[in-house]
Amino acid sequence: MSGISERLSKTVRGLPPSGIRRFFDLANQMQDVISLGVGEPDFVTPWHVREASVYALERGYTSYTANSGMLELRREISRYLQKFDLDYDPETEILVTVGGSEAIDLALRTLLEPGDEVLIPEPTYVSYKPCTVLAGGVPIDVPTVGKDDFRLTVNNLVPRIGHRTKALIMSFPNNPTGAVMGEDDVRGIAKLANERDFFVVSDEIYAELSYAGRHHSIAAQPGMKERTVLISGFSKAYAMTGWRVGYVAGPRDVMQELLKIHQYTILCAPIMGQMAALEALQNGAAERDRMVESYNQRRRLIVGGLRRIGLECHEPNGAFYAFPSIQATGLNSEEFAEGLLKEGRVAVVPGRVFGGSGEGYIRASYATSVEQIERALERIDRFVNARMLQRV
Repeated sequence: MSGISERLSKTVRGLPPSGIRRFFDLANQMQDVISLGVGEPDFVTPWHVREASVYALERGYTSYTANSGMLELRREISRYLQKFDLDYDPETEILVTVGGSEAIDLALRTLLEPGDEVLIPEPTYVSYKPCTVLAGGVPIDVPTVGKDDFRLTVNNLVPRIGHRTKALIMSFPNNPTGAVMGEDDVRGIAKLANERDFFVVSDEIYAELSYAGRHHSIAAQPGMKERTVLISGFSKAYAMTGWRVGYVAGPRDVMQELLKIHQYTILCAPIMGQMAALEALQNGAAERDRMVESYNQRRRLIVGGLRRIGLECHEPNGAFYAFPSIQATGLNSEEFAEGLLKEGRVAVVPGRVFGGSGEGYIRASYATSVEQIERALERIDRFVNARMLQRV
C-alpha cells in the first residue's frame, strides 16, 4: 500500500526514536566495545529471588492476579514505603505495574487533558516527554545547571508555570545526572505545588541508590500525598530489570481512575515476577545493600578518573550515572560520543539526548565492573588527550 506512513498517527510519527538505544545498537555492531551506555545493573538477580519465581512456577502459579497485583505484594510495598515516612493503603492506593515505564504512562494519561502542560526538569529521562505527548499533554522544559549540581529549585520552576500547568515530573535521584534533592529543596517545591495547585509525578526508582544520606520523598511533605503520584519498582535496587515489575502509589481518587487504564491495556503484571518481587522485598535487603555499596565504590572510581582526565564532573550523589562536561574538548555531545565509540571503543550517551540542558555533557553508567570502568577510563583518556592536542 503506497503512502501508508501518511495514514498513521501524526503524533506517533512525530516522536523521535530513543537516542540511548541508537548508541546501544551501534555498540552491539562493533567489536571490543566497553559499554557505559545503558543503565542496567551488571549484577544478576539474587538467587533466592529467582528461586521464588521458579518455585511459584513449580507450584502452578501461572494465572492472572488481581488487576492491582497480588495483595500480599501490595501490603509488602506499603510496609516498605513506611521507611520514607509514607502511608499508603495497600488495597486502594497501590497498583503493581509492568515496570516503572507503565506507571509513568498510566500517571500521565490519568492526570492530563489535551493541552495540559507538564513541567519536565532537564536533563531528563528520555521517556517523560514522549509519554506526555502521547497523553495529549504539552512538555515544558525546566532547565537545571551543573553549577547547582543539577538540583531542581523553586527558582527553576516559577518562570515556567502557566495557567495550563497540570503536573511536574521529578526524578530524584536523577537519571542522567545522578543529582539528588535535599529535604529543604523538596520542601520548597512541595510548598509551590500546593500554592500553584499542580500535581507531582515523582519517579523514585533510584530511591535506594542515594549515597549522601536518606532519600526524601515529596509525597511525605504536608499536603503532598493528595497531589503526588509516586512511581518506583525493583529493577535498579534489586537488579531485576528484565522482570518488569514496578508499582505506582497515590491518593485513592487518582488510583481508581488509573486502575481503569491498567485493566483495559495490561490487565495485570505477570504473577511469576510478582512472586519474585515479593521475595526481594521480604528477604533481599542484604544483597541490595551490598550492591549499593559496590555502586558507591565504582562511583568514586569513575568520578575521580574523569576529573583526572580533565573532564569536569559534578558529584553524582544518587543513581549509577556520571554526567561529566565535555566542553573542554570543543566537541558537542553527539560528536564526542560518536568519536569515542568509533575511535576509543567506549559507548556513552550524548547529553543532548536528555534535552537541551544536557548539551555539553555525556552520561556514563558505572553499573559495570571495576575492571571495565578502569579500562574505559584509559580509553577515554587517550581519546580526550588526542582531541586536546588537535586544539593546540
